[in-house]
Amino acid sequence: MRYQFEVVNSLAATLAEVGRGVRISGAKRQPEELLELYDMENCPFCRVVRQTLTELDIDVMIYPCPKDGVRYRPLVERLGGKQQFPFLYDPNTDTGLYESTEIVAYLYETYSNKPAPGFWAVKAMTVPSFAASAIRRTHGLRSQHGSDPVKPLELFSFETSPYSRIVRERLCEMEIPYVVRNCGRNLPVEWLVLPALREKFAPDYKPVQRNRKALMKRTGRMQVPYLVDSNTGEEMYESAKILKYLERTYG
Repeated sequence: MRYQFEVVNSLAATLAEVGRGVRISGAKRQPEELLELYDMENCPFCRVVRQTLTELDIDVMIYPCPKDGVRYRPLVERLGGKQQFPFLYDPNTDTGLYESTEIVAYLYETYSNKPAPGFWAVKAMTVPSFAASAIRRTHGLRSQHGSDPVKPLELFSFETSPYSRIVRERLCEMEIPYVVRNCGRNLPVEWLVLPALREKFAPDYKPVQRNRKALMKRTGRMQVPYLVDSNTGEEMYESAKILKYLERTYG
């Protein structure tokens, strides 16, 4: 019952985001090296940056920095001079940025084929993001100190997926680093037919987005979240199963 409540609550947070962080828009190219985002999952300013990464179809290395975290917060201070989030580091250009408005502008200017939104447009994006944070309360905000894996995990996800959010919150709380393989939507069928029903109602569905294609080739179906742990060789769908795995393996 607790898990079902969290799913419904996470869905409410998704609705509060008014459609951002789902659809690919303005993507131009992938960085050669993964961007690094030092992040708190339930921080509204971090969320605006992650929404933009989904929309620009950019994968990213997430270093979780929850409150009371000890693993990556000191690193942010060494890199940028202070513990403030989000902090984006782009190894391709040796650029480090605080402030969601500056990060969003940088991502558009560097990796998009569309003009960057203005300062006040980005500020307006934080209003629904604050609403989503309020709905999720303290989930994905405070450290609960999990074990540190040798190699980062990998999560196929997109920002406003309610099931993916629950997994990302737990990864943040446990301070487990992971690569987000963004799986934004860009076909009508991905909006109109739920993943569980596609085999029946859309049997000819063939994704065109790169990570969706990769996941379909890997497993035979497209659904998020999908976790890959190269430390143990485990791979799995279903957020409830993933949460149990994380607790059992790194809790």
